[in-house]
Amino acid sequence: MMMLSERRAEEIALSCLTWLAGNEDLLPVFLGASGLAVDELRQAAQTPEFLGAVLDFILMDDAWVRACCEAGNLGYDLPMQARASLPGGEQVHWT
Repeated sequence: MMMLSERRAEEIALSCLTWLAGNEDLLPVFLGASGLAVDELRQAAQTPEFLGAVLDFILMDDAWVRACCEAGNLGYDLPMQARASLPGGEQVHWT
C-alpha cells in the first residue's frame, strides 16, 4: 500500500468527515461512539488523531466506504491509505 503524506491523508479524512456530517442516519451513531457533540466537531477536526477516528468509523462498513468515496469523488482505497498515514494507523506486525 502506498503511503500518503499526512497532509493528503488529512484532506481525505476531512472529505470523509464532510460526508459523515451530512449523513443524518450515521452522524448520530458516530457522535454517540465518539462522545462528541455536533458543535465540537470543527475543533476536533483539527487533530490528526480525531481524523483517524473518523476513518476508523467509516472503514467499519464497506457500504459506508463506497458511499463516502462516491460522494467525495475518491478512489475506494484512499480512506484505508489515509488511515495508515495518520497517527495510530500503523499496521501491527505480530511476528
